[in-house]
Formats: sequence, structure tokens, C-alpha cells
Amino acid sequence: MKKEKPSKLFKRIDFILLGVILLLALVFRLYKISAPLGDFHSWRQADTASVARNFATKDFNLLKPRYHDFSNIQSGLENPQGYRFVEFPVYNAIIAALWKYIPLTSLEIYGRLVTIFFSLSIIGILYYFLLKETGRIAAVAATFTYAVFPFFVFFSRVILPETTALAFTFLALLFLYFFTFGKNKVRNTISYSLALLFFIIGVLAKPTVIFYSFSFLTLFIIKYRWNIHKKILPYLFFIATAIPYGLWTLYISQYPAGIPSCPTCPEGTITWLMKYVNTTGGLQDIFFKPSFFRWIFFERINNIILGGYLTVFFVLGFFIKPKRYFIHSLWFSSLVYILVFQGGNVQHEYYQTLILPALAALIGIGVNLFAAHNKIFISQMVTFLLIIGLFGFSFFISFYHVRGYFNYSQDQVNMARVVRDLTKSNSKIVTDTLGDTTLLYLSEREGSPSVFKSLPDLKNDGYEYFVTSKQDVISQIKKEKVYAVLFENNQFAIFAL
Repeated sequence: MKKEKPSKLFKRIDFILLGVILLLALVFRLYKISAPLGDFHSWRQADTASVARNFATKDFNLLKPRYHDFSNIQSGLENPQGYRFVEFPVYNAIIAALWKYIPLTSLEIYGRLVTIFFSLSIIGILYYFLLKETGRIAAVAATFTYAVFPFFVFFSRVILPETTALAFTFLALLFLYFFTFGKNKVRNTISYSLALLFFIIGVLAKPTVIFYSFSFLTLFIIKYRWNIHKKILPYLFFIATAIPYGLWTLYISQYPAGIPSCPTCPEGTITWLMKYVNTTGGLQDIFFKPSFFRWIFFERINNIILGGYLTVFFVLGFFIKPKRYFIHSLWFSSLVYILVFQGGNVQHEYYQTLILPALAALIGIGVNLFAAHNKIFISQMVTFLLIIGLFGFSFFISFYHVRGYFNYSQDQVNMARVVRDLTKSNSKIVTDTLGDTTLLYLSEREGSPSVFKSLPDLKNDGYEYFVTSKQDVISQIKKEKVYAVLFENNQFAIFAL
């Protein structure tokens, strides 16, 4: 069946529909926008925000990102300079620049707003892709899912670089899409150049987006078909993308103390992200074990992300034969990413941020199939009510799982306030929070989130205060009468070293 060329009215409808969806997405993401940084995965958010804060208040040097943890917890080596070498600090730098040069609100709000902005960009691009590849119903259903479903919402407003890197990657896909189907040589040259630039930035901002290379390759195959191996531009695209990240990796290797690792993990850190999960019983190998498939595909994707019933549309979308395989390549890229980093994906929910657009896209295709074949049902009204019902039930089931992600500990916030009031801004403190740096960040103090040495040794290293909420530790230190109590209540104590 020949597709009708969209009229101006239809284009106007798309702008209206997308505008409403973006407004909904923004409203949902502003929930608890000003809350202290103590919600789900706060330790990882604190590390990210700390780099931004140090850029703004100390040295704005992108080649020397620093944070508040001086211990050996992250790398196995003491880190007295507080180096934090992971992804290139694109996201951190944006937050720091906004907070430093436009100081209208807190750094935490800026961090969340930056993530929100980039998540809205993803929604807009996703709408365009689904509209072009499938149709308006698919576009609306996919972007509505991304806009309002709780797991999507939470990880589209956290202070983490994943959404920003994903947005740059989808901008790159958008411009390569223009390049693939464009006829004008000048515009194609500009589109190709912008696609390359944005993908370079995306990979630097979070290297795991490199798995979307399968989607870029799909677009090149659509354009060149069987002659792709004779064309220079696909080779240039991937080589040019790899070089900056390779240089960054080579550069940070000079600072091993600032590179998070797992020295006790079998076969190194990368293998840990691929195969192992930390449990109360120690490291457990879950690589292609039934536990991996249960946790990722049933518990995480089916129950928590999609709320159970929405999986019906996802499965339908997966099995629909498309006219082109571009949208399905998004899911293939996501699936390869999940299967490579099985340990990381099971251990940390924020790892699934990168697969959210693919999940939403296939849901949109599945809904479109339902709507297109409504005549096989009792009536169109039944079809419509069924779709609404499945979305409604799924939303509330997902919300039941995700609602706790937004919560934070007021006790921890109060502890941090006391530490700030009773210690100097340049004081180094040590806590026994088992490597969780949230209290350090909230206290705006540098130091260690774990007693990785004896207290006398830490004192010799310049640490001035020890903060603990463990009553047995408090009693023991008071009994020994070596360190004076600076503050104590029924929740925690501060000892002057």
C-alpha cells in the first residue's frame, strides 16, 4: 500500500502530540527535583556530582577530574589527589558550567535538569524515528511510555551521565538517518559530520553507548546495501569514533589510583562487570546462568521497567517484520550490551538506562499492530480499552516497584548538616559507610567513606574527624578515651582525631 505524503495538518498534529508528551515528561521528571542527593544509587550520583562541584569551586580542568573520595576503596590504591578517571567528564562539565556561571539554583537541581533536558531530546528523536519507520500510533505509544513510566522517569532525572551520552548517541543516529536517506550532497556532508561528532561525544561521555554501533552499521547497510565494504565513510566513521576514546583511555592509564577497579575480582574489573554479582555470600558467577535471565528479563525488564502487562506489546513489536530493520537494530544493540555486561546489569539498575529507548520503541510497534488489526477484536472500543487497561495496570505495577527509588534518608541529611556546622570546610573526615560516599558529598567534605586504615594512621595522613553511626564502635572508642567526642546523639557520633 502506498504511503500518503503527510499534509501540513498532519505535521501540525505531530507537533501538538509531541508537545503534549514532552510536557507530560517534564512534569513527571520534576517530581522531587529539589530533594537532597540521597535517593536510589546516591553513592554513584554523589561521585558524579562531586566532580562537577570540584570543577566549579576548584580547578575546571577536564583532564584532571577530582572528587571527594581519597581512600583506596575505588581502585585499591590510595588516592590523595581525589582523582576520578572514568568516562570523559562531559556531563559533569555541563553541570559545573551552569552552576558556576548561572548560579540560580543548587548544583543538584542543575544536574537533574541537565539529565531531564537530554531525556526530552531522546523522546523527540524517538518520536521522529517511529513516525518515519512505523507510523503515528507507534510514535505516540513509544514516547508516551518513555515519558511517564516510573523506571524511565527516575533514570531520566538522576545525576548520572548515561542519559546524556544516550542523547548524544541518538542525535548521531538522527543525523546519520538524514545522511542515509538524503539526496543533497551538501546536506549529507553536514549530516554525516554532525553524526560523527555527536557519536564521539556520546562515547566519551559513556563508553557503553558504543554498542549502538550496530544501529549505525544498519543505517550504512540501508544506504549502501551490498556495496558497503567498498565505501570509505563507514570505516572512517567507526575509526574516527574510536580514536578519541582510545586516547582518553591511554591518558588515564597514567593515573591508576583514580580509575575504579576491582583488584580482588577474578580476572579483573571488566570480567566482574561481565560475569559476577556481589552478594552477601560474596561474588557469585551469574554468566548465562538461569539467575541472570530471571533477574534481567523477568524481574527487571518485565516486572520493574514494563510493569508486567506492557511486555505483551514489547513481544509483539519484537516479532513484527519491519520494512527496514533500523528500529529492531536498537534492540539488538541493547541485547548485545546486556549479554556482554551481565554482572553490571544485574548489580546496578542504572545500567538499564541505555536499553530504555529500544524497549519503548518495540512497545510502540506492538501497540501499532494492535491498533492496525482492531477488526479481529469484538470492536474498536474493546481494542482501545484493552490498550489503555494494559498501560494502566503496567504503570501502577511499575510504580509499586520504583516509588522507593525517589526516597532519601532524612537522618543522613541531618548528619551531614551537623558535620558541616562543626567542622571546617577543608577538614578531612572518615566515615564507616562501607564505601558509600553519599555522606561525604552531603557534608561537603573530602575524605574516606571507609576506615581503610587504623584511626592513628588516618590521623597521621591528615584526617581530623571520624563519623560513625555504629553504636558498638562509638562505645568502644569512648571506652578507650583516646579520641574526644565532638558530637553525639542517639543516631551517630563525631570524634576528633
